[in-house]
Amino acid sequence: MTRTGELDVLLIQPGNRSQVYQALGSSLAAIEPPVWAGLMARFMRDRGHSVGIIDAEAEDLSAEETAQRIADLAPALTVVVVFGHQPSASTQTMSGAGAICAALRRKAPPLKTLLVGGHVSALPERTLREEECDFVCQGEGPYTILELIRVLKSGRPDAYHQVPGLWYRDGNALKGNPPAPLIEDLDRDLPGVAWDLLPMPKYRAHNWHCFGHLDRRQPYASIYTSLGCPFKCTFCCINAPFGKAGYRYRSAQSVIEEIDLVVQKYGVRNIKILDEMFVLNYRHVHDVCDKLIERGYDLNIWAYARVDTVKEEILEKLKRAGFNWLALGIESGSEHVRDGASKKFGQDDIKETVEQIKAAGIHVIGNFIFGLPDDDLETMQATLDMALDLNCEFANFYSAMAYPGSRLYEIALQEGWPLPEKWAGFSQHSEDTLPLPTKFVSASEVLGFRDRVFEIYFTSPGYLDLLQRKFGPETVRHVRDMTSHKLVRKYAGSLAGQASSP
Repeated sequence: MTRTGELDVLLIQPGNRSQVYQALGSSLAAIEPPVWAGLMARFMRDRGHSVGIIDAEAEDLSAEETAQRIADLAPALTVVVVFGHQPSASTQTMSGAGAICAALRRKAPPLKTLLVGGHVSALPERTLREEECDFVCQGEGPYTILELIRVLKSGRPDAYHQVPGLWYRDGNALKGNPPAPLIEDLDRDLPGVAWDLLPMPKYRAHNWHCFGHLDRRQPYASIYTSLGCPFKCTFCCINAPFGKAGYRYRSAQSVIEEIDLVVQKYGVRNIKILDEMFVLNYRHVHDVCDKLIERGYDLNIWAYARVDTVKEEILEKLKRAGFNWLALGIESGSEHVRDGASKKFGQDDIKETVEQIKAAGIHVIGNFIFGLPDDDLETMQATLDMALDLNCEFANFYSAMAYPGSRLYEIALQEGWPLPEKWAGFSQHSEDTLPLPTKFVSASEVLGFRDRVFEIYFTSPGYLDLLQRKFGPETVRHVRDMTSHKLVRKYAGSLAGQASSP
């Protein structure tokens, strides 16, 4: 049992699931383990510091409840982690993070609070100015936390300038130090999550991840095998905390040791590979798959890939290793629109890749975006038509957002495009969702189109027939129920004359 004042670092995963997902959050959305909080906890613990984690998201704690727990523990440093479960989720997490900081300031003003994550790395000065926190980290976080704890325990606030990546107040001035270097040896410094500090029974997989066995969404774990991404898609903010595009890998041995732990100690079968792009470096993919095959675990894994990185030669091995799902960023049914978003592959490439993945016995999650800069009603309809033609086992439909840290955010500021008034408005499913306009279509039309597409796709006879054949009637009933949940939208325009079934 941890006693008051015993902790050096208390890491907080903010929670605002009902605000971000509305009714979808209660049972349909995944509850993801806070991987970055877990990584930083282990990093600090391995260096001799006492550490704790509060996962307000998983425990469904209010900001006031979270703040009370923090106040009771009275750590030397509270770190509110604003990394999302995917890059875009970092900004939507800010509303919960800000509420916790404000509540803690009211309950225990002397306690020191640091915000760390993708969003705050993109907007460090603004975050420090607007939020009720003491510090902001620009960068990955571990080295900054380590050095900040040293300075705090030394009782020398005049030494804040020595902490790499730290933004802090010096009187009325806001100051920022150069970022810390990126961690180079992932096996040594970030070898996995401090799983023992997490409420493991709380985590559940995405509903589609368990199509055909929806009663077995728990237990669940997310594991990373690499950090960063070498690509520069205009809509993505993945590299905001890293400062540049790039890729760093863990060894296959390090990865399998963590999988061994969650499987053998916690009974995990459902696993998400958290990498922004797992199917990229084929030597790495082969090494990880070989070790999974050697273990002979009966796992249900999903991971991200790109249309132009999936080769037929790897698919059979992925399937044998337990990869039942691959997510593809298809984005648009218009080649011109994809080119503008730095996704340069052809229509035939998309169809061939999807068919190859399905032929290997692996299910496909197709990711599509409406409202990219060159989109109009015709190209968005082409995206819907492509989605229906591909008939992936699941599809995510997004509205284009200007996430801080992305090129689209820079363009939005330059062009004076309206952005959400609240950080929750950057969520794809919130009441306040406000996507970008395009050169030809308003933001409200984009959002209305997207919501109509969701209904069309998941009620289409071809899709429901696919579910019946592959997963059975229970999954069909589940998807019908999912589709019945209507999102409340403040900014959605009229659907008349927009998306339509072919």
